[in-house]
Amino acid sequence: MFELPFVFSRLPDIHFGAGTLARLPGLLRARGDTTLLVTGGASFRQSPAFDTLMQGLHDAGVAVEQVSVAGEPSPDFVDTVSARFRAEAPASVVSIGGGSAIDAGKAISAMLTQEGSVRDFLEGQETRRHDGRKRPFIAVPTSSGTGAEATKNAVLSAVGPNGFKNSLRHDNFMPDVALVDPALTLGCPPAVTAACGLDALTQLLEAYVSTKASPLTDALAWSGLDAFAAGFLRACENGADDLDARSRMAYAALVSGIVLSQAGLGLVHGFAGPIGGRCTMPHGEVCGTLLGETTRRTLAALSADGERQRLALDKYARVGALLAGRPARSTGEDCQALIDTLDGWIERFKLPRLGDYGLTNADFDAILSRSNGKNSPATLNRNEMEAILQARR
Repeated sequence: MFELPFVFSRLPDIHFGAGTLARLPGLLRARGDTTLLVTGGASFRQSPAFDTLMQGLHDAGVAVEQVSVAGEPSPDFVDTVSARFRAEAPASVVSIGGGSAIDAGKAISAMLTQEGSVRDFLEGQETRRHDGRKRPFIAVPTSSGTGAEATKNAVLSAVGPNGFKNSLRHDNFMPDVALVDPALTLGCPPAVTAACGLDALTQLLEAYVSTKASPLTDALAWSGLDAFAAGFLRACENGADDLDARSRMAYAALVSGIVLSQAGLGLVHGFAGPIGGRCTMPHGEVCGTLLGETTRRTLAALSADGERQRLALDKYARVGALLAGRPARSTGEDCQALIDTLDGWIERFKLPRLGDYGLTNADFDAILSRSNGKNSPATLNRNEMEAILQARR
């Protein structure tokens, strides 16, 4: 009898495809005549698409206020923007940018309805429970990495010796609309494309092998992995203007957000939060640099109990054959192919090491004390986890 209980929660309305940005003025106007636009540093605002969008919003009768976030958003940034616009109560919030811009907008939309600081509601330090009220929120990604357009949390960080990287989370914080226009990712630099892509791969792989995976998340994760395998190298190497490759990567990132929200993540993301609170290393680079060594250690632990862990090993092997671009062989050969492929990409695209952002052995105790394997199929001990960090220091 087929019986595998699972829960699959809400998703945004998804508009996917090249040119879908043109729908944004109408989507915003349907929610009111004012909006708060949150963008990243400067890339989108300096592109022709920005001017076209501004004209479209004007023609649709939508008045726009705009803020920009540089780097990953902090609680102070969210508090400042929310306090500034709370009385104006814009009809909607829209983020156009990478995962940081989307997380910033997601948190702002949730805090426009609340008094006080967003810190009061962050996981791990919350003193109040958010009631879930927010302004309507639309997410428009311009990179293919975090999948934040399809998640119900906003990640905020404060960097330093006592820093943190925690989530503002509620089922209602899922974006109302995810508008994914792969044309917005054209021209993304190779290094950024690689780091973002490896973040999406990490999320797809961790959700696929998660102890909370279901037949539904497996099917979605596999479709994302298949798109990633067909688009990653093309997008990174000669694909600045390859819309097909960029579309496959945009789809992979979108699906990675969907499945991480439903099935959870693993040890790489268990490390990523504490590391993000200690240094300014971008999230995609953290995931990319740790993925190979974490997979190696996880597979070693699973192989030591191979019979009981057969399902997880078979999943890793299936991904290994896919990413190696060849037919399946044996479980052992295909798992090794996965490790070799990941190691090769990390070297090929020169993913930075932890030490490149100032992390030393002295930081590892604090990082390890806050790290965990989340929903990984293998539980690694502290020494094994430290060995991962050491290998990428």
